[in-house]
Amino acid sequence: MRVVILDGYTDEPAGLGVPPYIDVYPRYVAGAVWTIKHSAEVIYFTVDDVRKNFEAFIKTASRADLVVFIAGVVVPGKYLGGVPITLEELVRWPVLSDKPIKVLGGPAARFGFGIEGGMLAKPPEFFEAYFDVVARGDLEVIVADLLRENLRVERVDPYRRRRDYSEIAEYAVRGARVVTQHPNFRKNLIAEIETFRGCPRWVTGGCSFCIEPKYGAVVFRDVDDILREVEALYNAGVRCFRLGRQPDILAYMAKGTNEVEFPEPNPEALRKLFAGIRRVAPDLETLHIDNVNPGTIAHHPQKAREALKVIVEYHTPGDVAAMGVESADSDVVKANNLKAYPEESLEAIRIVNEVGSRRGYNGLPELLPGINFVIGLMGETAKTFERNLEFLRRILEEGLLVRRVNIRQVLPLPGTRMWSVGVRFVRKHKRLFRKFKDTVRREFDHVMLKRIVPQGTVMRGLYVEAYEGKHSLARQPASYPLLVYLPLRLPMWTKLDVVIIDHGYRSVTGLPYPLNVNTAPRHALRLVPGISEAKVAALLAARPLRRREDLVKIVGAETARYLSLDGVPRVEEDRVH
Repeated sequence: MRVVILDGYTDEPAGLGVPPYIDVYPRYVAGAVWTIKHSAEVIYFTVDDVRKNFEAFIKTASRADLVVFIAGVVVPGKYLGGVPITLEELVRWPVLSDKPIKVLGGPAARFGFGIEGGMLAKPPEFFEAYFDVVARGDLEVIVADLLRENLRVERVDPYRRRRDYSEIAEYAVRGARVVTQHPNFRKNLIAEIETFRGCPRWVTGGCSFCIEPKYGAVVFRDVDDILREVEALYNAGVRCFRLGRQPDILAYMAKGTNEVEFPEPNPEALRKLFAGIRRVAPDLETLHIDNVNPGTIAHHPQKAREALKVIVEYHTPGDVAAMGVESADSDVVKANNLKAYPEESLEAIRIVNEVGSRRGYNGLPELLPGINFVIGLMGETAKTFERNLEFLRRILEEGLLVRRVNIRQVLPLPGTRMWSVGVRFVRKHKRLFRKFKDTVRREFDHVMLKRIVPQGTVMRGLYVEAYEGKHSLARQPASYPLLVYLPLRLPMWTKLDVVIIDHGYRSVTGLPYPLNVNTAPRHALRLVPGISEAKVAALLAARPLRRREDLVKIVGAETARYLSLDGVPRVEEDRVH
């Protein structure tokens, strides 16, 4: 038995699978295969692998018994680590291999294929002409059924959903080793971890545009099952984890779930989970979260504080609590049944700042809120954009910190209330959308970046991931990593510390820390904080410098702290803020 998995990448309200992330879909599928067919060969490709060597993929797929395509971007974004599969690729590639059974899974099969924000999605039934099975239920259990039925498609229910997490507990553990085939393995690979499925707000219908309530009642995953999977991933070589596959981490094992819209956070359950992860993955590099419902914090401020303090106790710094504010217009909040009114969202941002704004060992604050805006919702008017800006200006005036602001146009999906509304508000407000986005970048993002990483801040543990002209692009493995431009072409996947020297709207400029004074080019030396053109000339004339005293004599002690004689970071923990 040979099974090929093509990971076209996924991005959902709860779940991310664009590199450096690997989502649960390929891992669960691989685990299902190895559970049903112990000796099966599972070959994993990313869509970027296929683009680089298309012939190798087609050759391998043509010899396979089963090819599983995973696709679906529900909340489109801009990605540095990879480019999700396009609609053209998704309908062209399956028909090039006659032999294997072809299955489509992921959000594209369950909810539809989102092309980009502001456009209607392609419904799942569109893909039935190209695939033998469009997995409208849970992909991994459908693949398991296919294998049990010796690939007889007619005997498999494409709508079947798992009963509960016990059905896939073994899949999650056995499938962990597929990560060794990921191109980011042993670099900055981040495993997305699932803690529960469904949105607690399904009892009131949830947000008008969101697919999460469509899963129905919330089903929690047992702590021990999560820890078994994390331990398997850790033993396979993964060192970075994100508890991102849930709409609100504060709702994990929350009291009143499936009874009330905003269940009460359960700090004890979160402590058991986070402490357990630290126990089974003792030398992890990253442990982050994703979604936090601002309404949960606003309705249960004290319990939310306790829960957030537990997270900060066990996680790694640079973490982000992504909040679906969606709109600061109360009329839009009401029309779309959004999570929180503006004052509630603002209070939630204050509380996260109160708990998480202190700076951590990697140079970034421990835990900051992130804000998501969705444009094109019902009830939106020109005043909506003004109210959104006023909301952000209040954050600035209060001196609060926000790690990032995501602004996207709604992507209506079948089965949501926005599907019948479509994109008419998007079309009506295109000019206002562009103006709003530009204003936020100039007036809010730029100012906020200067607060979060002031000039001279040292950020630790970044990986070089890409190039842009003569610049290297580096990021920490993180939930929402800050992009750093380095004015040097460093080897790909170099891991380094950097010192921040300048700020853009969504990214910053940095230098390797400490910078090797004997090998750095003139243009890099000129960017060192506190250095003058005369000092740069003196350094170049004195190279190679052998003694630190000589370096200090030329540039002074304050500037010398950014420089070294050999480029090896010093052992002592310099903190430059």
